[in-house]
Amino acid sequence: MPKEAETETGLREARLRKLSFRAWRRGFKEADIILGNFADDMLPGMTDEELDIFEVLLEVPDQDLYGWIIERDPTPPAHQSIIMNKLNDYYKIAYTKI
Repeated sequence: MPKEAETETGLREARLRKLSFRAWRRGFKEADIILGNFADDMLPGMTDEELDIFEVLLEVPDQDLYGWIIERDPTPPAHQSIIMNKLNDYYKIAYTKI
C-alpha cells in the first residue's frame, strides 16, 4: 500500500474512533445508547460526506437530538439528512437489540 493511502486510512480510522467516542459519551444515557450503537454499526460504512453530517449532529444539544431521533420533535430543515433518516430508522430497531 502506498504511503499516502496508509496515511489516509490512518486518518479515517482515527476519525471513526473519535466519532464513536463522542457518540458513546454524550452525557445523556438514552442518547449514548442509541448514538453509540449506531456509530458502532454504521460509521465504518459511511462516506466522508455522511461522516461530516454525523459530526454536525453530534454538536446538537442532547435533548434536541434525542427528540429528533425518537421523532418526538420534528427535525429542523437544516438537520434533515440521510443520516438523520438512518438514525430515525435505527432507533425503531435499536430497542429490539438493547
